[in-house]
Amino acid sequence: MTSRPAEPGFLRVIGLMSGTSLDGVDAALIETDGTRVGRRGASLSLGYDPALRQALYALFDRAAELRGEEPELLSAERALTDIHVEAVRRVLEIEGEADLIGFHGQTLFHAPQSGRTWQIGDALRLSDATGLPVMHDFRSDDVRAGGEGAPLAPWYHAACLAGQEGPVAILNIGGVANVTFVGRDGAVLACDTGPGNALLDDWALRHTGIACDRDGALAFAGKPDLAVVSELLSAPFFRRLPPKSLDRQAFIVALDLLTPLSPADGAATLVAFTVQAIAATTLPEAPRAWFVCGGGRHNPALMQALGATLPGSVKPVEALGWDGDMVEAECFAYLAMRSLRGLPLSAPGITGAPGLFTGGRLSCAAIRPPTGFWQAVPRPSNGGEA
Repeated sequence: MTSRPAEPGFLRVIGLMSGTSLDGVDAALIETDGTRVGRRGASLSLGYDPALRQALYALFDRAAELRGEEPELLSAERALTDIHVEAVRRVLEIEGEADLIGFHGQTLFHAPQSGRTWQIGDALRLSDATGLPVMHDFRSDDVRAGGEGAPLAPWYHAACLAGQEGPVAILNIGGVANVTFVGRDGAVLACDTGPGNALLDDWALRHTGIACDRDGALAFAGKPDLAVVSELLSAPFFRRLPPKSLDRQAFIVALDLLTPLSPADGAATLVAFTVQAIAATTLPEAPRAWFVCGGGRHNPALMQALGATLPGSVKPVEALGWDGDMVEAECFAYLAMRSLRGLPLSAPGITGAPGLFTGGRLSCAAIRPPTGFWQAVPRPSNGGEA
């Protein structure tokens, strides 16, 4: 099929997100000029097969020592890229065409205080296979400038919240949880709050063979160990003020602390840890409403605990008309267009960078970008890495 023309000044961008939950890749097309969001198009999710998930998980603990040339790393990166290629092709089967891809890649290691963040994925392979320019490596420039490199979704959250009366918060619970706070004056503050689903997923996989606490059944059956929760919340991260960010593995020690507990009590303890970490996050004032996106909103035990703990109402982002499973994929479509136009991805209140800076890298294989593509942005047009 052939899609209708996008609004003048807008491009049709496919955003791709493979998060720290390691469950798969989300793909979503939006039309955007990098400041406004137009039509939301096709979206879908493709799950990782168990072999890829295991291969990626095995790289986490070694990531700080990897050089990027190890055969197992290159093999996992190819497989990861190829499932992204398939996701783009399926979106194109529905939409007919697109102008640009925003490719987050898979985070292996995130240590901004050491000046490092690392997302794997072969942008040129993706570009060559799809015939589209690919914007990628969104976090590195921010980290080099002294920022946290995360979270980046607040730019998109704030754009989509236009017209909502503050103070409100968007709470994204993926592998790591993060919050976007929009104040009464429209000012944005953001940070990671602590673990999201990653620890609970790992715990559930260890004890049930299923990589999530489906329907919150395990956590509902248990009772949290508040002494363990208190010990985990004593970590220095929770004394830092926003902006701040986390690596997926930062609290992996929690699984060792839970070893004496039953599977159900361990799951309940991890839910309490996630919720109490969110509640302890320092914000300028209490949000009147919290809107939750990401996989965490599918866990009734987590949502019930949030509703009982946080001030204000707690609802899934579907209450705003959003698709909570696709917010981050849409976000990286939006950020790709911002990057293409040289608009900021960094800000003091979002990533902690000392100013407003753009970021990202543009990769084009031996392809001809869509008509009008280069005219929209101040970028070189000689192909390859820009």
